[in-house]
Amino acid sequence: MSLFLSYKNIPIHYTVSGKGAAVVLLHGFLENITMWQSLEEILNMRYKVICVDLLGHGQTENLGYVHTMVQMAEVVKEVLNSLNIRRSFLVGHSMGGYVALAFADLYPDHVKGLVLLNSTARPDTEEKKIGRDRAIAMVKENYKSFVRNSIPLLFRSTSRNLYAEEIARVKKEALTTSKQGIIAALEGMRIRLDREALLHFGPYPSLMILGKKDPVLNYEELVAQTKNAKAQVVALENGHMSLIEDKATTENAILQFIKNN
Repeated sequence: MSLFLSYKNIPIHYTVSGKGAAVVLLHGFLENITMWQSLEEILNMRYKVICVDLLGHGQTENLGYVHTMVQMAEVVKEVLNSLNIRRSFLVGHSMGGYVALAFADLYPDHVKGLVLLNSTARPDTEEKKIGRDRAIAMVKENYKSFVRNSIPLLFRSTSRNLYAEEIARVKKEALTTSKQGIIAALEGMRIRLDREALLHFGPYPSLMILGKKDPVLNYEELVAQTKNAKAQVVALENGHMSLIEDKATTENAILQFIKNN
């Protein structure tokens, strides 16, 4: 069921399906809720699945010139409040993982479990921040070119021909994201906080699903975050788009984590 919530005078788009314990799916940068279709169909046979179009993405409009991860987390909380859901599992891909971490930081008692899919609990390095600034400049110059060039680079190089059809689909959805939405998300990711401590001390189970050949996030640094942490780790063989490149393994890992917790 596709629904809208009015939040600070803008529409927030989300979907709800299934019954049972609540599972919230949070998409990544340049994505929207359509990325979850396959996983949603698996989960909603046992659980209530809520997919949220984050600020400036999908059918959710822009709130400002910077969309912080905290602001996005507050939007997710408003959606859950409207559904009278107090506790839920959070599954976040890439930027969605940053939002899930911000939510868990703000509302730890409302989290049943946390899944970071191709994401990191650490903030941007200084080098990464410079990269964000360059990306913003590119978006301002020609945001469609930026999107078209960015999407294939999320995949392992050997995956790009193999998943050409899926890449075209992801690119098509990404091109629906407005220029302002892209810039606001880049600005928000650039200033996000370090939340690595949540993997060690969060009062809920957590799972990190990593790609060994992720071209966006350094695999060794991701593994280092989980050293002596409570977080469970699933390491896959491909890139940043595990829901496509390692589809069955990723879906099964998420399903088993939720079932066991």
